Amino acid sequence: MSARESGLEDTGIQISEATVSDFFALLKPRVMALAVFTAFVGLMVAPGVMNPVIAVIAIGAIAVGAGAAGALNMWYDADIDALMSRTSKRPVPSGRVTPGEALGFGLVLSVLSVMTLGVLVGWLAAALLAFTIFFYVVVYTMWLKRSTPQNIVIGGAAGALPPVIGWAAATGTVGIESLILFLIIFLWTPPHFWALALFKIGDYAAAGIPMMPNVAGQASTRKQIFVYSLILAPIGVLPWAFGFASGFYGIVSAALGAGFIWHAWKLLVDKRVEGWEMKRAKALFAYSIFYLFAIFAVLLADTIVLRAVMSAGN
Repeated sequence: MSARESGLEDTGIQISEATVSDFFALLKPRVMALAVFTAFVGLMVAPGVMNPVIAVIAIGAIAVGAGAAGALNMWYDADIDALMSRTSKRPVPSGRVTPGEALGFGLVLSVLSVMTLGVLVGWLAAALLAFTIFFYVVVYTMWLKRSTPQNIVIGGAAGALPPVIGWAAATGTVGIESLILFLIIFLWTPPHFWALALFKIGDYAAAGIPMMPNVAGQASTRKQIFVYSLILAPIGVLPWAFGFASGFYGIVSAALGAGFIWHAWKLLVDKRVEGWEMKRAKALFAYSIFYLFAIFAVLLADTIVLRAVMSAGN
């Protein structure tokens, strides 16, 4: 029976037409997957052996918390999302999910994820998750994003916290190792998003978002991307320098960092072909995704192998 046939339309009650896939899209699954992966690496790199059931609960709660932040971001940013080609088909601006549904969904998941992590895993990890959600939604989305070209620089802290949460879930502390992982993601975020902003500059201009290329210009942005790549590359090697990764990781991370610098350099100076800037920006954006995944994947594999060798030796 339709809403009209049942008489619900006449009562003023709005019947949601959202599907499960629409609510799943609210979670920003790609961003959530990155948060889950880096949190898992943070948990695995941490010393000691965590109960597998508790580890699964921890990662699940972090995933739900990351998704909750994404839903609240989509609720608040629906007006500007509607103006950009990259985001106009998201559930809220497209009308598939109402703003109230997105807000309620995000708030419920936020409370559920934090309380689950606190009660079943540890309150330090839960507090860090709560702070991450708050920072992403209130500090970044509501304040920084629309007010300063440094939005992604400061706001990147939210995306860099998952490995710290994973470490805290495993150990109940925040170690220097987890802060190094935080620093890698934190320094990776600006060149990653500024590369995107270079070839989506029209979208950000239409939405009135002060991304770096729109405010400082494309030439200045390319220079800043290159500077960040020079800083990021040696920071990526720190897990080996601080002794919680092997020489193999050190070699691979150094090579990956060199690749990042090369792409940033080509973006800065290569003017040989028409449309070079957009092509180089897209190439750097793609490489940056590969870089972060590879750095954490190699660190994870390195940790597993080292522990297997140590166990065999005992």
